[in-house]
Amino acid sequence: MYAFQARYRRVNDTRLRRYGIVVLDGVWGLTFRTNVNDLPGKPDIVFDDARTTLFVDGDFWHGYRFPQWEHRLTEFWRVKIAKNRERDRKTHARLRRAGWRVVRIWQHKIEKDLEGRLRNLDSLLARGPIEAA
Repeated sequence: MYAFQARYRRVNDTRLRRYGIVVLDGVWGLTFRTNVNDLPGKPDIVFDDARTTLFVDGDFWHGYRFPQWEHRLTEFWRVKIAKNRERDRKTHARLRRAGWRVVRIWQHKIEKDLEGRLRNLDSLLARGPIEAA
């Protein structure tokens, strides 16, 4: 598997670095961009050649299992996180309609099994771009 060759680089984004995201540099001739402002939702990483976007979602801010713990929050935080979740859904739909594959990885998944997440991403990117409908 390519994901564990010596050729890699650490993305220079504080949030991605904090979660230990390591991304390959040039596998299958793919290049990537970080913090892309010209796509909906400003994906953390974009693999243009594979038409794939990657978002790293913090468990709190993006509401992992939100219905199970929202009752513990003040109204301000319930509204804030609910809006974040709705914006995530709309962003996902907009990117899919535009022909992009959308990958979201939860913070706790990276912290628990970084190598597994990288293998999954490696496998996904190996498939190439999604088929046009």
